[in-house]
Amino acid sequence: MTPSSSTLNADLLQSGAGVNPVPTMAARPAMGSGGSVHDLYSDLFARSQRSPEMPSPAAPTAPPRQPNTLADSGLTLGFLSELVLKLLYVHGSLLGQDIAHQIRLVFPIVDEALRFLKDQRCIEVSSGELVGRVSYRFALTELGRLRAREVFEQCRYVGPAPVAMEQYVAQSRRQTVTGLPCTPAALKQAFQDFILRPGLVDELGPAVCTGRSIFVYGPPGNGKTVIAKGLGRYLNAFGGEIYVPYALLAENTIITVYDPVLHQTTDDGDLARRGVIPRTAATAEATTVSAPETSIDLRWRRIRRPVIITGGELTLEMLELQHHKVGNFYNAPLHIKANGGVFLIDDFGRQLVSPRDLLNRWIVPLEERIDYLTLTTGRKFALPFEQLIIFSTNLDPKDLVDDAFLRRIRYKVRVDPPTREVFQQIFDAACQQRGLPSGTAVVEHLFQTYYDHGRPPRSSDPRDLLDLVQAECRFHGRPVEWSEALVAHTAQRLFHQM
Repeated sequence: MTPSSSTLNADLLQSGAGVNPVPTMAARPAMGSGGSVHDLYSDLFARSQRSPEMPSPAAPTAPPRQPNTLADSGLTLGFLSELVLKLLYVHGSLLGQDIAHQIRLVFPIVDEALRFLKDQRCIEVSSGELVGRVSYRFALTELGRLRAREVFEQCRYVGPAPVAMEQYVAQSRRQTVTGLPCTPAALKQAFQDFILRPGLVDELGPAVCTGRSIFVYGPPGNGKTVIAKGLGRYLNAFGGEIYVPYALLAENTIITVYDPVLHQTTDDGDLARRGVIPRTAATAEATTVSAPETSIDLRWRRIRRPVIITGGELTLEMLELQHHKVGNFYNAPLHIKANGGVFLIDDFGRQLVSPRDLLNRWIVPLEERIDYLTLTTGRKFALPFEQLIIFSTNLDPKDLVDDAFLRRIRYKVRVDPPTREVFQQIFDAACQQRGLPSGTAVVEHLFQTYYDHGRPPRSSDPRDLLDLVQAECRFHGRPVEWSEALVAHTAQRLFHQM
């Protein structure tokens, strides 16, 4: 959004107000092969080099069309007029074109509200040029300030006009994950930097094609979260871009949806060229969309398909509307912000809420592809539930879920400890990432001393061991050189029994 010089307005324009951001997950094993090895989390959104035979990304989702009349916008004249009053109340005075940019509607629609407010003697023209009303500077009258203060106390949301619920539902259905084209070549491209057991990608492909839920389970440290990250990379590389609204209007209540922390925009260059957001070096280099710029509804942002991760901090309250008590508007829950992308519930079964309560919360959304949310007034309304949801756990599924819930999760994927061959590949890749010589003898020592005697290997062990080795050598001021004493010492620390 366009930055404001007012501290109050800057706070109000934050679409994440009233909800705690999702903590960043701790880094997991860095696994890779070939000449390019990336950390699993730091490079999730990096653009991979696509070979010529790779399939092209899906075409961008058809954008929401720009409304040219007030009726097309889904808003009433009274609602739009109140939004203009609050905008002028926060900024003091604005040019007509700036009001249109802030509200993200074409000026002819905004002008209807300006003419209405002028007839009501709530605003006045303080200055203007001959090019028309779009260049007039509008300010509140004494009566207007009184009226603006009243509506501001009722709802302090100031920003882009919300979209109507039916418009949001229609757009969500157009950009659902279900039905996205998925081929073995494309999916393997997304997982090319990860070392997985043979056949795992083939198990995931049908799940991506259906857009249904996935239950990933197995011992800890073996790459369950890698699956979610790989699928997220696939959707970002091949799934095409989608659109998310700044806010939507439900039951005459504003709900903010766009979150700059969770949503990665791809339309900054287009908006900067239109003067909607400030031009920077980054926006100047951004690419434009193929559709004419003037045809897109600016109340929406074009983003890469989101990948939202939550873990043990998840509570039932985080899956409900977050009421901004001071501003008297709502913030959409995490799974609604994940629509069109991936929503991963990591470490399932270790949340503050019991697994049974959490599963009961998901029964209807998984079955019906809709979710019912409740306002503080008690009124309920339905929203689309269009995402690839992944449950990941290292606990025994029999202790967490019942048959009724498992029936609704169409795909179950078990991730077991790596074989010796796969473990060697992971270790070599981890050494390559750190610029260290690969150590076949090191892997041999680990298997002879630990893994062949009842302790299963983990995919995370190479990363953890190398971290200890580097720390040990750095402390003593010597380069990393493999020796039996060094490996034995650090391995004993890694596998120390408490």
